[in-house]
Parts: sequence; structure tokens; C-alpha cells
Amino acid sequence: MVVKPEWLRVKAPQWQRVGNIKETLRDLALNTVCEEASCPNIGECFNAGTATFLIMGPACTRACPYCDIDFEKKPKALDSTEPTRLAEAVQRMGLNHVVITSVNRDDLPDGGASQFVQCIEAIRLVSPDTTIEVLIPDLCGNWDALETILQAKPEVLNHNTETVPRLYRKVRPQGDYQRSLELLLRTRNLAPSVYSKSGIMVGLGETDAEVRQVMTDLRQVDCDILTIGQYLQPTQKHLKISEFITPKQFDSWKEYGESLGFLQVVSSPLTRSSYHAEQVRELMQRYPR
Repeated sequence: MVVKPEWLRVKAPQWQRVGNIKETLRDLALNTVCEEASCPNIGECFNAGTATFLIMGPACTRACPYCDIDFEKKPKALDSTEPTRLAEAVQRMGLNHVVITSVNRDDLPDGGASQFVQCIEAIRLVSPDTTIEVLIPDLCGNWDALETILQAKPEVLNHNTETVPRLYRKVRPQGDYQRSLELLLRTRNLAPSVYSKSGIMVGLGETDAEVRQVMTDLRQVDCDILTIGQYLQPTQKHLKISEFITPKQFDSWKEYGESLGFLQVVSSPLTRSSYHAEQVRELMQRYPR
């Protein structure tokens, strides 16, 4: 059994608040990446009344060896009621900022872009002041699908690079590092007013120099926001942790990222793609577009 260092231990959540959020999610038959991907921050986020909604799932058409989301080669057809149910959850929870992510749907011609759009539009109808962040897959390089999502004008478009190029075959075998960078570059060119965001996991065998190179590459495509967090092995069948990265090292990456010109760098052992995502509202006030 792997013993986690002190800095990876999380406070026990207030289960009454967690239960209320879970009740809303169950009532509206919605999935969250918080639950499906076994996020360590689920208690903190649910206590704060926030969640990252997982659409088009819960099964994914890719079987990345680090991820706890179920794999299914032929998942179910899209549910046309999902956008409305999602919008109702946002309204019930009184969210100021919402994150919408999805499983990979490589079985769909547009990778699920149209479902993202319908979710954005449904939320805007009932909660027009809520800022919207979409955390999207690489869409298999379908740039028309990317443009479709951007035309719906989410405030933030997030796409994770996940790891360093050398480890892609091991960690993200169906992904492509250059394709991910191109997605972020096209986002900037197609929608200059949208804040772009990406994230990486560490503790999988990457070097400090490799992490810094990814950070440099992301700035070269004008990525605005970066998250860096410790990889945690969901089960024994998933990729093993290579090492636990110290908080001091995370602080060093944060400092380096800020020197490169990122508008925001969230770097800590427990950071995940959507961790404290609501802070983007403050960022938008400081750096309006």
C-alpha cells in the first residue's frame, strides 16, 4: 500500500452539504467528473456548492491508463434532455461559475461539440450571469467542431495536455501532444476573447526540465491559465505513481509559469483541472477582454 505524504491528506468534508449536492445530481440524473474520476477534492468542492459536470457519459471511448472513468467502445446515444437537466442543476445550485467537461466521444462525427453548445445555450437561458468553462477533449483534430464550440462563446476553453511528450505513449496513447497544442493555438486565433487553459499531471516520471518545456510550449500558443497537480493512482490496475512531488517544487513551477506570462498558475499537489475554477471570474476582472 502506498502511503501518501502529509501534504496530500485532505480534510473530512461536511457530509450534509455533500449529500445535498449529490441529491441534486441524482435527482437530475447528472454525472460529475468529481465522482466518476475519483477526485480527491470532491468534499471541498461539494461543500462549496460547486461541481464539474461530466456530459455525454459516464463511459468514455478511450481507455487512458491514468483515468478512472469507465471505457466503452460503443457508448449510449446522446441524451437530448441532458442540456436542460444540466441547466436546472446550475440554477438550483446557484453557481456563479460552472465547468462542463465530457468523456471522449470518438464515435461521434463532431466529438460531441453540438452537445457542448446545447449545454452552454441552456445554461445561458436560465442563468445568464453564470460564467461558463468548457474542458474539452481533442475532438480527434476536428477543427470545425472546435469552432462550433467557440461560436457558443464560453468564457473559458480548457484542454489538458496532461503530461510531457515523452510519456504520451505510456500515459495518453490515443492523444497527440502537437494536436493538443494546435487546439489551444486555434482557440486563440478563432476566439481571441476566450480565456484558454490547460493542465498537466506530475509524478509519472517526468523531469523538471520536461515540465518547464511544456509550460514554455503552452505560452508559445498563448495559453492563459495553467494547472499543475500530483497524479494519484485511482486503483491498482492504473498507472503507478513514480514519485510524490513536494509542495516546494509546485511553488517553483508556479513562479516559473508566472515569469513566462501566464495570467494564472494554480500549482499544488491537490490541484486538478477545475480546482478553484471559480477564481477565473476575478481574473476576468483583472484582465478584461
